[in-house]
Amino acid sequence: MLRPTLLRALRTLRPPTLVGAAPVQPVPLSASCRLSQVWRTSPVRSLQLCSGLCAGHNKWSKVKNIKGPKDEARGKMFMKFGMLIRIAVKEGGSNPDLNINLAHLLEQCRSKNMPKASIDAAVKSAEKAKPASQHMFEARGPGGCMLLIEVLTDNNSRTHQEIRRLLNKNGGMLSDGARHNFNQRGVVMVPAQSVSVETALEMAIEAGAEDVQKTEDEEEKLQLKFICAMSDLNKVRGSLEGLGLQITSAGLEFVPRNHSSLDQEQMEAASTLIEALTDCPDVVRVWDNIQADS
Repeated sequence: MLRPTLLRALRTLRPPTLVGAAPVQPVPLSASCRLSQVWRTSPVRSLQLCSGLCAGHNKWSKVKNIKGPKDEARGKMFMKFGMLIRIAVKEGGSNPDLNINLAHLLEQCRSKNMPKASIDAAVKSAEKAKPASQHMFEARGPGGCMLLIEVLTDNNSRTHQEIRRLLNKNGGMLSDGARHNFNQRGVVMVPAQSVSVETALEMAIEAGAEDVQKTEDEEEKLQLKFICAMSDLNKVRGSLEGLGLQITSAGLEFVPRNHSSLDQEQMEAASTLIEALTDCPDVVRVWDNIQADS
């Protein structure tokens, strides 16, 4: 029972009733109303899609409610850069003068305004990191799109189970053979506003590139992607710089041979899947062959 003091306090807080007015009966809230109030007052996690890092494209810019806070996106991007640095150091050492892949990667870090202290810390951490293995998972996503999921892990069984769980939860599945739909190529990125597509095609022939594609980066800025053989990457980059082009980044990518065309609903499902995979701590990059319907 309530104590008398508390009852008196509650009576004093009750609003006065108008004379002659019919008493208003409180309407009890239904279970659904109470639940909706809880949802309105509970914090909701913002979704953001971190596109495939260094993939040089952003096909998700037309998908609504995907991007989250910029600070969170930058933090995830820097974390993935740290993983890429770890892989590059593992493969070719920590001296960028002797490790061209690491040199290209450090340049990308600087172009994305990653602090120098963070870059140096990532390189030193990579030198001292405990052994980890690098794997590529092949998968199929919504609409039949092909995915390559690059991971770096010190526990293969744990990572395999987590990748399988994320795929099953978001409409995907592991699928052997997806790797055959991609070719590993050298890619040099150039701001699109610096040169027209027609002029870029002429420059590509002169520089020894195989193709030029117009695309977007993760900040939705238009870019020109010069594609070449892996062994010609440095030569093509040097030739483009000699022709007066500003290089945004240069590195190796998995370029799809054929594209999967998705409608809006499939695009949203695929973006949710790729976001979930990218958020996995062991995932370095996710490559795809997705092309949005115009």
